[in-house]
Amino acid sequence: MSLDHDAPPPPGHISPTRLLGTTMLLAIRAIRRHLMRSFLTVLGIVIGVFAVVTMVTLGNGAAKSVHDQVSNLGANVLAILPGQGNGRGGGGEAPPPFKPEDLDALRAQVSGVTAVAPQAQASVTAIHNAANWSTTVNGTSNDYLDAENWKLAEGRRFSETEQEAGKSVCLIGNTVKTNLYPRDEPVGSNLRLGNISCEVIGVLDTRGQGGFGQDADDTVVMPIKAVQRRFTGNRDIRAIIVAADPAYDSADVQQSITALMRERRNISGGKVDDFTVFDNRQIADTLSGITGVLTAIVSAVAAISLLVGGIGIMNIMLVSVTERTREIGIRLAIGAVAREVMLQFLVEAVVLSCIGGLIGLVLALFASIGLSKLLDVPFVFDPWTNLVAFVFSGLIGVVFGYFPARRAASLNPIDALRHE
Repeated sequence: MSLDHDAPPPPGHISPTRLLGTTMLLAIRAIRRHLMRSFLTVLGIVIGVFAVVTMVTLGNGAAKSVHDQVSNLGANVLAILPGQGNGRGGGGEAPPPFKPEDLDALRAQVSGVTAVAPQAQASVTAIHNAANWSTTVNGTSNDYLDAENWKLAEGRRFSETEQEAGKSVCLIGNTVKTNLYPRDEPVGSNLRLGNISCEVIGVLDTRGQGGFGQDADDTVVMPIKAVQRRFTGNRDIRAIIVAADPAYDSADVQQSITALMRERRNISGGKVDDFTVFDNRQIADTLSGITGVLTAIVSAVAAISLLVGGIGIMNIMLVSVTERTREIGIRLAIGAVAREVMLQFLVEAVVLSCIGGLIGLVLALFASIGLSKLLDVPFVFDPWTNLVAFVFSGLIGVVFGYFPARRAASLNPIDALRHE
């Protein structure tokens, strides 16, 4: 006996593709019959997807902003400050400042160090002609510009003579230039810092925001000896900036610096360090981690509205089953099988939730762009976040549409036809 592989399908057979297409058409017609009710049903899904995607996008933008800001402080840059953390702690005696000899020791004894710059700062009022501006004068050396990879937009750097003698010359940031020299050329002019007059020999390149939201361009840079003599009145070095060679592991360089500074400051045994070594990369990672945790928490709270939207879909689908009981009975009576009825209501629930997901994604896109500009953080589009949110909205339709669909499929045709 030969088998005919091209035999026609049995009467009444419907291909899966045609069945799904017909079911989709019926689902869309059912949704169109009650447009307002359908919109209110998917509102929870819309709000849920919108909130989650917007929060994640803004969180990614904030994390990138943190990385960019800390990177503006310089790549592979370490900052050595007196004291533990942000203060002396415990109300005890203030830790001693650093000495010029510490700079020479760091250059000579720590492998991987490419630049070592001292820092001494003071707040001043800068005056030029009739304009004045409150800013910070930063006493340092050319090594500071090397460590921070900070170029000059105009003019020149300090000469060796100016650094050694502590001459009253300065480099100004773009913010100072904008506020004091709106129309004049700053290089070659005299700028008054408090009661001290200094010659502007250069303008620093624009950096934008630095670490922790501070304006990196709002600064005046002078030789440290000039700042110590004219502003602070002492030879204290309140911070040391160290640039490490990218070929070296920054953790190893940090460990070597710690060991050397403990030795130079006579800290032995189990005594606590009276200084702190900050790694810009670690600061960026820590802040990004905090931002990520906060984003996850807010997104989890926002995702609750997705579940609320799913409950709304289940509720309206149960109502729809009750309203269309007679229609279901007619379909079952003329030959429809239970799985076809179940598929119809399940597809209807999924289509509703997917429409809500698409609307939520579109609203989230526009809201994320607008809020990114408002909050001054970069807009970071993440296709995976959008895809996951859309797929999850579809799963919500499957999960919460299953029970109403099963209930519709389990109806008895005779009882359904008798329903008024």
